[in-house]
Amino acid sequence: MHWRERAACLRVDPELFFPISSSGPTLRQVDEAKAVCGRCPVMEQCLDWAVRVGQVEGIWGGTTDRERRAMRRRNPLQKQTCLSEL
Repeated sequence: MHWRERAACLRVDPELFFPISSSGPTLRQVDEAKAVCGRCPVMEQCLDWAVRVGQVEGIWGGTTDRERRAMRRRNPLQKQTCLSEL
């Protein structure tokens, strides 16, 4: 079974994971999306995938696009090695 088939977000409105901004009332949406991720059994695989492919929009693996960019800056090799660690 592919990790996506076990994701907690599978039956949640996808728009929750794609907020239109990063401030104001949208912060509540980001928190709600991250809460879904927080109870997801495949959160790490999701985050690894998002970092590896350079996903720039949405909440993936409990992180925002800004958080993933910061992760890639801190560890530029993570994009290349994240799947090999699974």
